[in-house]
Amino acid sequence: MIICPNCQYKEISGALFCSQCGAQFIASVDADLLKAQLTRNNPAVHPGTDPKFAAPAAAPGAWISLHIVESGQILPLAERREFSLGRVSEGQPIMPDIDLTPYNAFDSGVSRLHAVLKKTKNKIVIMDLGSSNGTCVNGIRLAPQVEHVLAHGDTIHLGKLKLQILFSQDEK
Repeated sequence: MIICPNCQYKEISGALFCSQCGAQFIASVDADLLKAQLTRNNPAVHPGTDPKFAAPAAAPGAWISLHIVESGQILPLAERREFSLGRVSEGQPIMPDIDLTPYNAFDSGVSRLHAVLKKTKNKIVIMDLGSSNGTCVNGIRLAPQVEHVLAHGDTIHLGKLKLQILFSQDEK
């Protein structure tokens, strides 16, 4: 649990930004750099596999949010089990569930239908939909059309757009 120094809101561990006021928790340390240093210093430690880095188990009613790292904006995802991520383009017949256009998606290389997030019984997965600029999780590029299990706090790149996924058993 992290307590926001700005508004005192109790945020889930691993958050980079406060979901109430948007304050950044780690101003001088890049989360990706920190994970890379941890795994480089101890090759046996890998976020998501070591119990110290284990994400909370995702239940079907788990609270999920996407944090746009560059701006600190928060996109809460609720009441559905599957969300397509992408950007809207004029004349596009199929729209993404989560429109990333307002977050500089076009310039960041986000495809119209870039990826999909799915909540299953006990996990949350992401799958690249054959996007032009690819999807990466914690710096590792995903193969198109292959599901990848996400852990709490993972960093997702859709093209160059950087997101962090947070989820918890607790409803917010």
